[in-house]
Amino acid sequence: MPRDLLHKARCVIVLPSVMKAAFVVGGDHGRGVMVCRTGHDFNGAWGAPTMMALEGGSVGLQIGGEATDLVILVMNNRGTGSLLHSKVKLGADASVAAGPKGREAQADTDINMRAEMLSYSRSRGAFAGISLEGTTLRPDGEANRRLYGKNVSAGEIIQESKVSAPESAHMLVTTLQEASPHLRS
Repeated sequence: MPRDLLHKARCVIVLPSVMKAAFVVGGDHGRGVMVCRTGHDFNGAWGAPTMMALEGGSVGLQIGGEATDLVILVMNNRGTGSLLHSKVKLGADASVAAGPKGREAQADTDINMRAEMLSYSRSRGAFAGISLEGTTLRPDGEANRRLYGKNVSAGEIIQESKVSAPESAHMLVTTLQEASPHLRS
């Protein structure tokens, strides 16, 4: 993914091995992490992660299965705020577009200006491409409880900075901080 988009992102969501399987009726399921910039306008250093869950279903002429690694860049405060407090239906509640690649990222201002989220994927399996339309993304409260050892909401982790990043998250947060230390407009 282009580094200039990471510099503009408010949050990064990493969902490794999202499973999609179908035989007429299909479903998507995955769990991962969201790391956001600190500060009132999400313009500071990268903070502690919150756990996320991705779920969806579909009906139609389909057969196959795949595992997809997803990275989603959340590009504005509206997208970030909606993810912290409820289940968000991608494509309906929040706009998501396939992120531009390579040198075209700077030229593709239409996507950069309007999409709340940009998605990048790497797939293994029998499906061609991936669509996140109609899939829901939500905070995973149970996974946050296991990670932090207490009940803590996504809003408390991201907006209120009520917890520090656990040892297991230090490599991810450090990597993001080295790649993009400050928000650039």
